[in-house]
Amino acid sequence: MKPFRIRLTIILIVLIGISMLGAGITMAKLFKDSHISALEENMSREIKLLSGTFQFIEMDSPEAVSYYTEHAKRIAELTNSRVTFITREGVVIGDSEKNPLEMDNHSNREEEIIAAKEGVGRAIRYSDTLDTQMLYVAGAVNSGNGFDGYIRLSMELNAISEGLNRAWMIMAGGLVFLFIAATFVSYKVAQSMTSPLEQITRVARRITDLDYDARVPIQRKDEVGQLAKAINAMADSLQAQLKTIRDNEDLLQSVLDNMTGGIVMINAEGEIALLNRASERLLDVKNSEMTGLSYKELKHHYELTRLIDEGVSRMEPIHEERIIYNPAERIVRLDGVPMMQDGSYRGMLFLLQEVTEIRRLERMRSEFVANVSHELKTPVAAVKGFAETLLGGGVTDEKTARSFLQIIYDENERLNRLIGDILELSKIESKRVQLDCSPVHLVEFLDSVMGTLSKVAEKKKISLSAEVPEELFVEGDEDKLRQIFMNLLSNAINYTHDGGSVRVTAANSHKADGTETVVFTVSDTGMGIPRKDLPRIFERFYRVDKARSRSSGGTGLGLSIVKHLVELHRGSITVESDLGIGSSFILELPLLQEHEE
Repeated sequence: MKPFRIRLTIILIVLIGISMLGAGITMAKLFKDSHISALEENMSREIKLLSGTFQFIEMDSPEAVSYYTEHAKRIAELTNSRVTFITREGVVIGDSEKNPLEMDNHSNREEEIIAAKEGVGRAIRYSDTLDTQMLYVAGAVNSGNGFDGYIRLSMELNAISEGLNRAWMIMAGGLVFLFIAATFVSYKVAQSMTSPLEQITRVARRITDLDYDARVPIQRKDEVGQLAKAINAMADSLQAQLKTIRDNEDLLQSVLDNMTGGIVMINAEGEIALLNRASERLLDVKNSEMTGLSYKELKHHYELTRLIDEGVSRMEPIHEERIIYNPAERIVRLDGVPMMQDGSYRGMLFLLQEVTEIRRLERMRSEFVANVSHELKTPVAAVKGFAETLLGGGVTDEKTARSFLQIIYDENERLNRLIGDILELSKIESKRVQLDCSPVHLVEFLDSVMGTLSKVAEKKKISLSAEVPEELFVEGDEDKLRQIFMNLLSNAINYTHDGGSVRVTAANSHKADGTETVVFTVSDTGMGIPRKDLPRIFERFYRVDKARSRSSGGTGLGLSIVKHLVELHRGSITVESDLGIGSSFILELPLLQEHEE
């Protein structure tokens, strides 16, 4: 459509709309004014009629309020309006809608003020009592029978509002009809000339908005048809290129999102150009929030930021490890390489890999090898020393020779226990141990375990006791449970002074999620564990009292094995201890084990 036709059509529509709107407003005002005027005249006549026919009584009489209120309600039903009797002083002595005694003084009402001057007063205002717009008409009345005041009639203006609304609806309908007619005529005139160009323009705009599926549905041989074909060919080419680009972007994004290492790309201006999901998790930031900001905004990772700054400033490859806190301590390896394109520097690409667990395992492996070597070296050296003494013939006394042989035997037994515990721990940690679960009657089970250790306890005059409900069962691997309690009770006996006591209790309990459990407590009256040693008590080869452990034949692996076996039963173990008073090991095991199908 030509610009002139468009402007003319708009001007005509606007003029018609303004005319219709003006006529409607004028008609609505005239309708409202005439209707309100008619109501006022009618209400004035009703007041005059009442002043001449109503039986007035003295306003000061005790029954005046009830008399005028009762008659106000009766008149209101006949006139379909609210009726109020008011004294010259503005006191309401009768009202058809509200208790007069609760009403305010009306001497300052507009209609009463006008009525006092002119005989009849009119006003329109909002009524708080009835929650609507009201028309008030008051007439001054002096009956000569003791009444000197005003009779006021009031009526809701809803009827007028409804009439206005109907007028507006008629006007709006006419306006819409004129708009449709004007638009239809204008459209028909310009359709043959502008329709093809409009179609081409719409398709071009859709292509501009990246809708490459848009095509021009015009089959013509003239210049317009050739233009449409050119637009369609361009859309085909753009769509094919965009599909290739999107496929490559999706592939690249999938690679970035699924990488276990974090990627941080810094452009030549020192701004963060890209953070993948792994780097978001590692650095606790969002790609959407950090993109476009300087890498120095990673303020809470000072060591890492300083290393990135070093790589960016030198524009050389960098390979370092740094410790960050997010929130716990984490070790991060950072590998950075400069991005070069056609000989120009485009920024730095950094690969972030968390190596905390790797370094922890390396440290554990080194400590384990060192501990095993140390634990093996002591008994081996003892065996070798005493064996060389015996072989050298330096011991002629049979009693001494037997004591040397006994020492060699004991150290050999210690070696066997150590090797056995190492192999057992290795199997448990490698998840090669399978549980053979069955119901275990705890009273009989604990009696059997404590019976096995009773001789050792009797030697130290230590009392062994158990407090377990007779009906209590737990599902578990009885052999593994025996290993758990044998280790705990042996430790308790070994670290309890002569004459002390070791006690086992068991009771039903429930976790927060409703899982039913059995809580065991193995307590002793031994030397206790220092507070600083409690966090490490379940580590391999960790001993609180190293000299006492070795003298008692312990390997330092018992509690570590216990912890792994408890976790294998999907349970937990904790320790509480007071130095010089004793220790309590608390186990919580599920009453029933979850069986894999």
